[in-house]
Amino acid sequence: MLTAVKLNSRADSWTSESSMVRSLSERDIKQSCILIVDDEPLNIEVVRRYLEIGGYRNLISTDHAGQALPLMGLNRPDLVLLDIHMPEINGLQILAAIRSDESLCRTPVIILTGSSDPDTKLIALQAGATDLLPKPVHSEELLARLGNVLKVKAYQDRLYRHSEELEEAVRRRTSELEASRLDVIHCLARAAEFRDDDTGQHVIRVGRYARVIAERLGFSQRELDIIEPAAQLHDVGKIGIADAILLKPGKLTPEEFEMMQKHCGFGKKIAEPVSDRDAVLLRNHTDIGARIMNTGSSPILEMARRIALTHHERWDGTGYPLGLAGEDIPLEGRITAVADVFDALSSKRPYKPAFPLQKCFAIMAEGRGTQFDPEILDAFFDRRDDIIQVQINSADTN
Repeated sequence: MLTAVKLNSRADSWTSESSMVRSLSERDIKQSCILIVDDEPLNIEVVRRYLEIGGYRNLISTDHAGQALPLMGLNRPDLVLLDIHMPEINGLQILAAIRSDESLCRTPVIILTGSSDPDTKLIALQAGATDLLPKPVHSEELLARLGNVLKVKAYQDRLYRHSEELEEAVRRRTSELEASRLDVIHCLARAAEFRDDDTGQHVIRVGRYARVIAERLGFSQRELDIIEPAAQLHDVGKIGIADAILLKPGKLTPEEFEMMQKHCGFGKKIAEPVSDRDAVLLRNHTDIGARIMNTGSSPILEMARRIALTHHERWDGTGYPLGLAGEDIPLEGRITAVADVFDALSSKRPYKPAFPLQKCFAIMAEGRGTQFDPEILDAFFDRRDDIIQVQINSADTN
């Protein structure tokens, strides 16, 4: 029974493939564009006559070998009938040029040759000739071989178009999924920011500032597309901070500041998958923020976890929550630290007014080598005009 099933399956597959070939074979290949290249006008005339008798009308020809490739580029023929021995450029050189051109390489080429040398035929086949026909050309053999080649090309063209359609569908779906994922990230980032920012523009600006700095540091386009949304999630751990602390207009007590520091860990936890250790780790604010974003292998969320945990670390090692120093702090954390502090200084917050721009830059400069990585701060100042433009474009309007 199993053997019968296998045989039936193979038969069904063969039937399906046969019907596809048959449908392609029945299509009107007589409209195919055919280019004839031969240095003898008489040979061209004979071949044209044979093809016209066979019902082919879309014919192009040249007796100047140097015109072959320009004509191919202009007309995109479905098939080329090519002589080998020609002045200026021989047929093998033209064939090599066709096969090396990405836009022409799938074009079938039938070699017409008067040479009986087997080595010449072998060389032509090795160079990519689709088929060979001896001169003088026999009309029925020419039409039969040409018809077979065009049927195969029609079948291959259909497969090629189908492959392109599938690739486009995959690209479109991937783009849609990417857009949806970014929408979720933006919503999560702004949900946290709305806790103490009515406009939610802080996270947008920090992401764009981080991108500007990273671009100056030589990040690739792919890396820039990751760090911008990842930096927007830097304060997602605020979700775990009580309003009484987060929205307090005055100075925080030491106990309140200790709780505020926990937003780093909260952000890390938000980015991580749920595990049995969550109950313990949630006690540390620096873990929570980064765990919120741990949902698997997303490059953005992987970077977001590191940023959430380390964007309050300081270059001199006096930051929190881990007390990392220098290059032990992840690069994206050092970049976001500069972006976040600048936006905090230049924006109105519940506990302070927005500082004038020159004062913001002066305070940032004071943190060189202590709070901030000098190289990243230099990159920030090098792109000062772009930073200001981001501030203008994403200014709070409420």
